[in-house]
Amino acid sequence: MFGFVKNLKKKLAKTKNNFIGKIAEAINLRGKVDEELMEQLEEILIQSDIGVDQSIDIIDKLREEIRFHKITETEVVRESLEKIMADMLIEDYADTEVFNINKSPFIILFIGVNGVGKTTTIGKLAKRFKNEGKSVLMIAADTFRAAAIEQLVIWSERANVDIMKQQHGSDPSSVVFDGLNMAKKRGYDVVLIDTAGRQHNRANLMNELGKIDRTIKKIFPDGADETLLVVDATTGQNAITQAKTFNETIKLSGLVLTKLDGTSKGGIIFGIKHKLGIPVKLIGVGEQVEDLQDFNVTEFTKAIFEK
Repeated sequence: MFGFVKNLKKKLAKTKNNFIGKIAEAINLRGKVDEELMEQLEEILIQSDIGVDQSIDIIDKLREEIRFHKITETEVVRESLEKIMADMLIEDYADTEVFNINKSPFIILFIGVNGVGKTTTIGKLAKRFKNEGKSVLMIAADTFRAAAIEQLVIWSERANVDIMKQQHGSDPSSVVFDGLNMAKKRGYDVVLIDTAGRQHNRANLMNELGKIDRTIKKIFPDGADETLLVVDATTGQNAITQAKTFNETIKLSGLVLTKLDGTSKGGIIFGIKHKLGIPVKLIGVGEQVEDLQDFNVTEFTKAIFEK
């Protein structure tokens, strides 16, 4: 566990330095506990993409701690702030199994705008499930871009799993229909469905996703077992806007937060569950297959807050 946390800490260095480093710097420079320090800390949290409401909530809790315990030492302020933030994360998340695969096929539907790492996420998960001894079928329902189909084919070969695909421009729901019938007939353990991240306009995209959802329910009335929105952590608060928009069309069960190693704004992970009630299930912290990790709140808080 220690080695894993140490590696995660290295991957999250930009986020850690941005917000823990700036907090420590502000506290040291101010040198005393007063309202100006509270305002500086609140500003740092907002700039780290924790979100305005969440940042205000955190600082209000800190003020209460300072008043109740009569805190005058700046080092104790830092420790209190970190504990408040860690407790808030732990309250929002439980360390549970990300995928409870208790049926066959277990269907995971992936959605998200282009460029967030959706297809790569599917490929890495396919490789993981294959390594666990599960039979996996990918369905290339992003027929809007020929490159998306080609990329998924490359990942299917890399992971040594099967893929259902049709020609570029085919009806995405038709590909899903054929793929799920194939999965049912051949008894695949896991089905991973890729979808388009772009259409001529947002209404077309959302209509297409709704159609895919209805197609899945024609074959499996309970629908997808997981519907995951893949978002790019470097987009910060825009990730929350995306999640809100997609969730209005198709009920999300979780988020995949990619490129978390490449941003100093990892504070998004604090606000996204609190604001939308949608948990982060997976985080991407690098290019390797093993860098797509289950989100574990205990490991994450250790990586961010431990010295």
